[in-house]
Amino acid sequence: MRAIVYREYGAPDEVLEFGDVDIPVFKEDEVLVRVHAAGLNPYDWLLMRGLPYVARVVAGPRKPKRTRILGGDMAGRVEAVGGSVTRFQPGDEVYGEVGFGGCADYVRFSGTMLGRKPSNLSFEQAAAVPMAGVTALQGVRDKGKVQPGQKVLVNGASGGLGTFAVQLAMASGAEVTGVCSPKNVDMVRSIGADHVIDYTEQDFTERQERYDLVLDTVGNHPISECRRVLAPSGTYGAFGAGGGKWFGPMVQQIKAVAMSPFVSQRMVPVNDRPNEHLGLLTELIEAGKVTPVVDKTYELSETPEAVHYLETGHARGKVVVTVAAAHA
Repeated sequence: MRAIVYREYGAPDEVLEFGDVDIPVFKEDEVLVRVHAAGLNPYDWLLMRGLPYVARVVAGPRKPKRTRILGGDMAGRVEAVGGSVTRFQPGDEVYGEVGFGGCADYVRFSGTMLGRKPSNLSFEQAAAVPMAGVTALQGVRDKGKVQPGQKVLVNGASGGLGTFAVQLAMASGAEVTGVCSPKNVDMVRSIGADHVIDYTEQDFTERQERYDLVLDTVGNHPISECRRVLAPSGTYGAFGAGGGKWFGPMVQQIKAVAMSPFVSQRMVPVNDRPNEHLGLLTELIEAGKVTPVVDKTYELSETPEAVHYLETGHARGKVVVTVAAAHA
């Protein structure tokens, strides 16, 4: 089968290979999925580059311990199921976060972890949902505990995480403010934000407004500055962004945890829990309350270009790779 693999750490045009590998052998409790689209996330390019360095303790110090197939998210059709799988049957349209293997013709995955693809989404749209959507839901619902009428600010509202966070906070009945670049102001308004701050015009940490929840997907301000716009009992959610090569996105989260015992506000890390609440996301999407924002779609052979674009940090919403035509 076709797949985008890497055997070394490095830049996408240097280490990503368009190759032919064996179709995965699935187990009794697993499902074999014919992939139609793969969603890309910062997770993908960070691990491809061997970042942060602390992750190499598990992944391999100088190069990956084994050949990796790129692509943490995917959407496709069930090709075959293991003998103990009862939730799915061949032909079912599914989606989910698979960790590795999305950028390939086939992927095997646990039958208990997949979700049914929202009926109103294309495969490309569905592939954009799992990792970013689930993580944003963790921030809004589980960590932020957003209630109707509360005020929520999303820093980085135009990115993959941010576009989901804005819509999920709106669906929870919050008054939402999004922070983004000038070129994305209209888009953030179009997905429902009540207020939009152009960060080139105003520093959100200097506003007089106070928020019940600040969801920070960027990490471009010290937490001490973000606290200035939090209500006395407000919550700051650190998604993991910024940082150096050693600890990378974890730095902001570590700082939040370390600060939390000494301040009145809640400082919490927001981490991805693969495919948790995927069913709830499907319900919200099918109800028209959440719609994935897809910036660009690339062909499988163009994956290095897609990863390079994602690395720039300027994607509006998600970047997706089309693996197979929907009718295939």
